[in-house]
Amino acid sequence: MIDRTVNPAHAEPRPDDTAPRAASTVEPAPGTVIGTAATARAHTSGERRAEPPVLSLKGAQQIFRTPRGDVPAVAGVDLEVRPGQVLCLVGESGCGKTTTARMAAALSDPTAGEVLFRGKDVASMDKKERAAFRRSVQYIHQDPYASLNPVRTVYSTVSAGLRRHKLVKGRDEARRVTTELLERVDLTPAEDYLDKYPHQMSGGQRQRVAVARALAMNPEVIIADESTSMLDVSIRVSLLNTLGRLRDELGVSFLFITHDLAVAKYFAWRGEIAVMYLGKVVEHGPTPHVVNDPQHPYTKALISAVCEPDPDLARNKERVRLRSADIPDLTDLPPGCDFHPRCPIYAQGSCDTVRPPLVRSHDRLLACHVVTRG
Repeated sequence: MIDRTVNPAHAEPRPDDTAPRAASTVEPAPGTVIGTAATARAHTSGERRAEPPVLSLKGAQQIFRTPRGDVPAVAGVDLEVRPGQVLCLVGESGCGKTTTARMAAALSDPTAGEVLFRGKDVASMDKKERAAFRRSVQYIHQDPYASLNPVRTVYSTVSAGLRRHKLVKGRDEARRVTTELLERVDLTPAEDYLDKYPHQMSGGQRQRVAVARALAMNPEVIIADESTSMLDVSIRVSLLNTLGRLRDELGVSFLFITHDLAVAKYFAWRGEIAVMYLGKVVEHGPTPHVVNDPQHPYTKALISAVCEPDPDLARNKERVRLRSADIPDLTDLPPGCDFHPRCPIYAQGSCDTVRPPLVRSHDRLLACHVVTRG
């Protein structure tokens, strides 16, 4: 753990995080609901690559109908989340990150394509299978002020899923397990929080309650949608550290949504980053490779926009100047590559006529005519 007052933009990943290592095998106390099956899911990075994905999207599309025309919010996205892996989905506001996350959690149905859990299409699941999916894939929303019921206590909120899915017997066990969950997310002493209402807590405390509620289901995958973006910097790092510890202890997988590349670098250093632009993935690869050696011009522009606190490094930092700051109209996208009206390395005759496919290029996937051709 690093000091909780550190800004993620200033922080470098821990030295041991640059190499794969086995997840912790910390076991919870006997009788504890959380962490029993999940602990057995901890794997090294090398093993993950050989394993089938827990959650995957195949050609997922989401088109919204509007009076001005169809808006392709997500246009044929392929993603895989493997056991114990962190996959960060990054991009500007409006690029389709949250829509992709909602499809992955089956909170909205794709217009086309598939969402697969353990290889089975979620849309074809029966009622029992869908209930198991709901338990195994948990969602943490962006806004800690809106995601909690204001008239429910912390105990009622966190224990609702335990009681609904019959994971506990009686109020005493529900209260004991809820207490353990609050302690696991660093809300201590837990007894001080059990009977509190959301308005009696800070934003960071509310978000930890949301994390505890997700953990109550002993999930295989947690989808965190901008879950730190509304928090102060010091609280943000503290929550990221808690999520990282839970990842190591329980072997839970994360689909982590953020617009902040500094946060993505910090949380997913041993995982992968997928960069989205206008509903499409344009670059996808291991986090150290994408952050330290970006290839797609859009990824370079995103990294160029990250504030560098060190003045010496800031002076030498590469600045990417886009041809235009305007994002194309989603109801009238340009021909060819969606990014070509803004791209600093635009090549006439290919970029403005043919849409680049997402193809393997060395250590990553890329969708760029100029880079993959060169």
